[in-house]
Amino acid sequence: MDSTSSKPHHHSHRRRRWRCCVLISAAVVLFVALLLLILGLTVFRPRHAVTTINSVRLAGLRVGFDVPNLGVDLNVTLDLDLTATNPNHASFRYGDGSADLYYRGNVVGEAAIPPGEVAAGGSVRTEVLLTVMAGRLIGNSAVYADAISGSLPFTTTTEIPGRVTVLGVFKHHMVTYSTCNIVVNVRNRSVENSDCTYKTKL
Repeated sequence: MDSTSSKPHHHSHRRRRWRCCVLISAAVVLFVALLLLILGLTVFRPRHAVTTINSVRLAGLRVGFDVPNLGVDLNVTLDLDLTATNPNHASFRYGDGSADLYYRGNVVGEAAIPPGEVAAGGSVRTEVLLTVMAGRLIGNSAVYADAISGSLPFTTTTEIPGRVTVLGVFKHHMVTYSTCNIVVNVRNRSVENSDCTYKTKL
């Protein structure tokens, strides 16, 4: 009789232990998830990666005037020295980026920026060559006047898409942009009046 009456008590005790283990496990999982969420929103919250232009150098310049037809044979190559800075606690991986060269609002040159990775709290420097494409300035009446005056206005832009993954869980996509307005001095064969702005979109 004692043996029979002890069985329900034994099963009840096992059920209580099992229920207690489940509750403790659930509490631990909930605590870890809450901790990761708090860290992701505070200590590890995403910060804007930034692409800055260290310098814009004139790597090549050839100007030939066709005075009777008021035309210009122009070849310009610009060397952009870029730095991608990552202030996050996780690495910033970026894909294929692009650089464009504008003359008075029209695209006259393009270049690709290869993918890469910036370590947490680190920075990476890259050089990009932008060359005026043949034929892009044909028919542009402003080129002759600008070349004669000795000052050619250009605008360079860069766009680099990337992603920061925090704690292997929280993925934050962002795109860094840079825009530089410059003037190429034909007589001095140099870049003058470089004015750059930067922004990042999450």
